[in-house]
Amino acid sequence: DPLPPPLPKKQLQRAESLPEQGPSWHCWGDPTPWATSILPNIPPPHPWHEEEAPSSIPLWDRPSWGPKKPLTKSQSLGEPVAWSSPQKAPAPSPAELTFGTVDGELGQLLQPLESPVGVCGVVLGCQVAALVRLSARIQEELVMPEERQQLLEAELAGKSWAALSILDREPCCESRDAWYFRVGFTFEQTQLVFAAKVPKPGCPSLGVQSSLRAHCSIQCLIGRLTDRLPPELVFPGSLGEQSTGSGEEPARLATCPVLQVLISPEVPYQTLAGFVKGSRGLHRTSPGHYERLACLLLLQVCMGLEHLRMQNVGQGDLCPENLLLVRCLCPPRTQQGKEASLSLPRLLISSFFKVKDKRRPCSTSQEQDWTQGLAAPPSLVADELSVGMLIYQILHVGISLENALGFRSNRLPEIPSLSIYSTGLKRLAMLLLHRDPCKRVSIEQARSILQVLLWGPRQELFARSKKTLTLLRSWVEVKRALLLLKFAENSAGVGASPGLEEWLCCQYFKEVTEHTLYQVTQALYA
Repeated sequence: DPLPPPLPKKQLQRAESLPEQGPSWHCWGDPTPWATSILPNIPPPHPWHEEEAPSSIPLWDRPSWGPKKPLTKSQSLGEPVAWSSPQKAPAPSPAELTFGTVDGELGQLLQPLESPVGVCGVVLGCQVAALVRLSARIQEELVMPEERQQLLEAELAGKSWAALSILDREPCCESRDAWYFRVGFTFEQTQLVFAAKVPKPGCPSLGVQSSLRAHCSIQCLIGRLTDRLPPELVFPGSLGEQSTGSGEEPARLATCPVLQVLISPEVPYQTLAGFVKGSRGLHRTSPGHYERLACLLLLQVCMGLEHLRMQNVGQGDLCPENLLLVRCLCPPRTQQGKEASLSLPRLLISSFFKVKDKRRPCSTSQEQDWTQGLAAPPSLVADELSVGMLIYQILHVGISLENALGFRSNRLPEIPSLSIYSTGLKRLAMLLLHRDPCKRVSIEQARSILQVLLWGPRQELFARSKKTLTLLRSWVEVKRALLLLKFAENSAGVGASPGLEEWLCCQYFKEVTEHTLYQVTQALYA
């Protein structure tokens, strides 16, 4: 029998040809590949969902360059090809959004939000992220960046006194455990001003301080010199003046062949003890400004102590004579005339020890006997006691450690009510010096109480409304928005950039929650 005639070959239709290799999308109305290189910032059109059939889309809206799914062996050439969408890029998070975010990425984030509540969540997330970025930017102006610190450490390694120029023969500041001299150092054709820390005999070990991570309230070290002291340095004892320590200390330093001296980029101008002593008149004439300043200084102490505890390090002797004050480079623009003398300085803790290696020395046998009966380590208990004592000392109220330990919590010396901060500071001192460990607040709680005293919420917020988590959450959200508006308005004016107080405020509002506020206001306004 003759063979049957061959079957006719099927022709591929142009609409169902295999997809070509190349870009997955081009600009609307121009399918040429070079359109993407001319307009790189135009986002791709929003892809259709897979459940949308192409037949439901008008012909004039259907691009001929749309993606096509490759044919498989199980598909007949005549069958319709399923419509597929290109790979979607992940939507940006609120923390990644800026005013320059392209609308294509912004649309991916906003499309699933079908209610104003969802949009509000995105806005709140953007506000927190903006405060974090702003806080980091201000911190770079306050604290030397880590990269620059490492460069200076490498440049000062192995140097002696010959590499420094002595700017002042007499110390610019004297603390209980060290003298500080202003010295100059040339780096990258610029003379930088540093502080040379000359330790007094018997001061704590300096090895712990060099291992600390940088913090705004912790003294930073960038080098050390092991050399003879230059003969032109003049110590207070050698001039016949009354020194903080023994009058024999300068003589012993002169006979010491080699002494280790630390170099710090922060130059202190006085101690907290000197500041308190010279501000009695200001406290009487401007009690509101002075006591707000007291809250800001105490807040820096608490933040520094928190930073030390995270590294298992304690402060060696937390007293006004060992807390250093450093002038900020950019004072707030609002301080003019008389209030310029009340500008907020940076406060630095400068004495440290390793908690696991050494117990904090007790100031009196009474304190030692009392702390031995407590469950918490003595070094941790001493921090709360020291901060409670600082409150009285800064507010010019005389009190000794023996009297503080002898009083019951409701019999502490009276703090005069001179401003809106007086009652809160009195309450905080009582909570820090409470004899019952269960009722004593921690340093972390003391920091939160000081933040509430400075930036709210104040007690009048609950005068007409019951204190609830919803009310506190709404207060935080509104205050964050108002804070960012304040920064925006100030940036349009002429004056100094945000400084230390603005940085402290950002630290508060970027982290605070309604739950924390509920607990803190319960303790503060009880």
